[in-house]
Amino acid sequence: MSAYSLRLLEELLSDNPDIVFKSFLIHGRTCTLIYIPTIIDNSTLQKNIAHLLHIESQSDSQWDDFRTRLEHGQAFPIAYQAVSNIKQASELIVQGKAVLYVQELATFYYFDIVQYQKRSITESQNELVVTGPQEAFIEDIQSNLSLLRHKLRHPKLKLKEYTIGDYSNTLVYVVYIDGLPKKEILNKIDKKLTSISIDGVFGISYLVEQFKDQPSLFPIFQYTERPDAVAASILEGRIGILMDGVPDAAIAPVTFFSLLQSSEDYYQNFYAASWIRIVRFTFSILSLLLPALYVAITTFHPQVLPANLLITISAARENIPFSALSEALIMELTFEALREAGTRIPKPVGQTVSIIGGIVIGQAAVQAGIVSAPMVIVVSITGVASYIIPHLELGLILRLLRFPFLILGGSMGLIGIFAGSFVIYAHLVSLKPFDAPYMQPIAPLVLSDWKDTFLRVSSPQMKKRSNAFSRIRNRRRDN
Repeated sequence: MSAYSLRLLEELLSDNPDIVFKSFLIHGRTCTLIYIPTIIDNSTLQKNIAHLLHIESQSDSQWDDFRTRLEHGQAFPIAYQAVSNIKQASELIVQGKAVLYVQELATFYYFDIVQYQKRSITESQNELVVTGPQEAFIEDIQSNLSLLRHKLRHPKLKLKEYTIGDYSNTLVYVVYIDGLPKKEILNKIDKKLTSISIDGVFGISYLVEQFKDQPSLFPIFQYTERPDAVAASILEGRIGILMDGVPDAAIAPVTFFSLLQSSEDYYQNFYAASWIRIVRFTFSILSLLLPALYVAITTFHPQVLPANLLITISAARENIPFSALSEALIMELTFEALREAGTRIPKPVGQTVSIIGGIVIGQAAVQAGIVSAPMVIVVSITGVASYIIPHLELGLILRLLRFPFLILGGSMGLIGIFAGSFVIYAHLVSLKPFDAPYMQPIAPLVLSDWKDTFLRVSSPQMKKRSNAFSRIRNRRRDN
């Protein structure tokens, strides 16, 4: 039966030439060491397992003595565990464990010596800060957990492990401070992650999409590649989700205003941080509405413009063959194409091509009389404003909604823009992902949370957690 178990394991792992089966004859009994050398720590394998098996095969001790030490966890200087299920043993091997099969005992002993290839920890690429920590997550989950534990050195930091993906068997960790998050949020996340049935997960968005209970374009998770952002969110009573193979974490719950906050807001003087937030909120609105407002005013409401400005715009558009709406759509689509091209082109030339391409195309289009100079200015300001939004997914959604607002402004004027804004606001107010109001502290009105919304007050004045995130209001020390 034991020899048959080994043959069955070989069949399960057949057509994998990188898997090593190495046999040892220990006191007349066959023991087989099985591993994949490309994903394990070969130094530990040779020093603490293979070398000791070789010594044991040449020693004068008895089999019963080795068997007793093996069963009591004393045969090797590193930790190991036993399993008897063949399918489980095969899964452990492809996950990076070294497995020792003892034929007489029909038992698999496995050693956790996994060591995947990984890049070194580098600074954040997408969430740059001038002051504050520069390190960012990488694709190795253990390194990411190490970065997080370096920030939060407390026994109440809890990790809950999940394995998701029928074929990928991807490790996912839910991270939180015990006692801070609302239990219903933890239970919902646990229930959803436990019930996910999917072939494989290769991005954090695979998991996030499973939580979309309400149809909405707006993100219900916050993505970040910064360990300090995850640590700060956890202290607010929120929950972090980390996944192996992904250099990002997801944070829940979120509000619309938390998505407009940047890590650097908390590393600067609170006066400067408040001013930057005002600028960020202003230009976030402009990135959504500026082209639509320009089209609506020039088409339906020119009387709201000063006479000199109106004359300038009219003169610039005198020979333009397109309507203001068509002109705006052409320029916006061109800008989106340039932005996407700049992302796809290799980094050394991508930024140069996108910037120079925009300048050259814009100038050529004005000289050719296809678009007007004011429209180029409006689209350029809108493009710059869209980069001010810290959260990438929120920025993408606002870019997408810019086109419906353009059509509303071009067909109905300011009334269409006001109607669209009302629909969007009503939708945002109705959103309650994880039972946390998406528009808090405006709807519902929570004045105490305004200390860290449009402005940022000094740290000593922020003594309470938001009840949208945590069940504990006071920021007290947990003993």
